[in-house]
Amino acid sequence: MTNVLNRSRRVVSDKTEHPEGLGRPTLDDTVREGYIDIHCHCLPAVDDGPRTLEESLALCRALVEDGVTNVIATPHQLGRYDDSNEAAPIREKVAFLNKELESNGIPLRIFPGGDVRVDERACRLIKEDKILTLADHGKHILLELPHEIFIDIEPLVIELSAMGVQTIVSHPERHPIIARKPDLLLKWLDRSAHLQITCASLLGDFGPAPQKAARHFLSRGWTSFVATDAHNLAGRRPRMKAAYEYIRSQFGQAMARLVCIDNPLRVLQGEEVVFAHDVNARMWMNERVRGRL
Repeated sequence: MTNVLNRSRRVVSDKTEHPEGLGRPTLDDTVREGYIDIHCHCLPAVDDGPRTLEESLALCRALVEDGVTNVIATPHQLGRYDDSNEAAPIREKVAFLNKELESNGIPLRIFPGGDVRVDERACRLIKEDKILTLADHGKHILLELPHEIFIDIEPLVIELSAMGVQTIVSHPERHPIIARKPDLLLKWLDRSAHLQITCASLLGDFGPAPQKAARHFLSRGWTSFVATDAHNLAGRRPRMKAAYEYIRSQFGQAMARLVCIDNPLRVLQGEEVVFAHDVNARMWMNERVRGRL
């Protein structure tokens, strides 16, 4: 981990242009130390997240209380939202929510992104500015697998990589086939795809099978991100703090920081994500050996 990523305050530069300057807030100041959530349904009235602005602000307050300082809003794109939630209106809604957060004194910054259902058109739709990459940098895409069937996304991962876009697979631990046969992920990982598991899965909120799979992925060093996938304050509230503490206690401080802070920061800055088993495995294993939990 670089010295920059270990500083208590983090400087982020903004070099990416996007239409009309909408969506991503200006990044000419420091990013406060805290969790960075790369998968959250916090925009009002766009998908199955908050239905109103009031619900959206309540969710954002809960994110702040949970220690989150920066969020990538990831409304569903494609799939059953194929005819809605295109990139331009999402940027506008992110800009609107950031203004409302400032007006209401809520210290949270929102960046545009999407929870993109796997689709063979993804590369073309990125080029046409129909779907969003995370933080609008054109460097990372959050791909959601269909829950009902298993689809091998290796060809799409290869095509995205050729465009310079890293694939991040959202909550694979909640896919029933992958949860039973986790080695299905190996060839995607070999193609430099990354995995994002959900805090609530890790803590057992989705049941024993996703919890077992999430913990297995962490133990194998396959997990690059942990995110809230928060939708509301009922059954899908943010649980980042509890997830971080669990990871810290079981796998060490370095692993907890990597998946909850440092790799998410890399996405926020449009930088290449690193794998736990490549960079931090020795560090967090040494922590466990020394008993520094």
